[in-house]
Amino acid sequence: MDNRPPQTGNIAPARIDQVRAGFLCRCPNCGKGRLFEGFLKVVDACAVCGFDFTRLNTGDGAAIFIMQIAGGLVVFSALFVQIAYDPPIWAMLAGALPLVVGLSMGLMRPGKGVMIALQMKNGAPRDE
Repeated sequence: MDNRPPQTGNIAPARIDQVRAGFLCRCPNCGKGRLFEGFLKVVDACAVCGFDFTRLNTGDGAAIFIMQIAGGLVVFSALFVQIAYDPPIWAMLAGALPLVVGLSMGLMRPGKGVMIALQMKNGAPRDE
């Protein structure tokens, strides 16, 4: 049994993980091109590999998941703070509202990127 590491010259590079590339807002097909132009507008085609994104449609799927995640985190955190420390309502609103807006906006692009990547991974038509 040969215990030497394999030669790297003859081995094809590993294919990019589509979900990781989507989370990083990169093209899930090649992992290098930008996925968005603007905040949430998906590019028509990847500038690097030319993959056509016009056939993919995530709709409001990412927004639904993000609202559930951000809302759940903020509501349960606010509930804990309210029970443990009993702050005034204005202080709760001053802390919870920016937190839920920040979480929602911060998670929206990666969430939509993951939804696009999962759509590609699970059978959307692709150019080979």
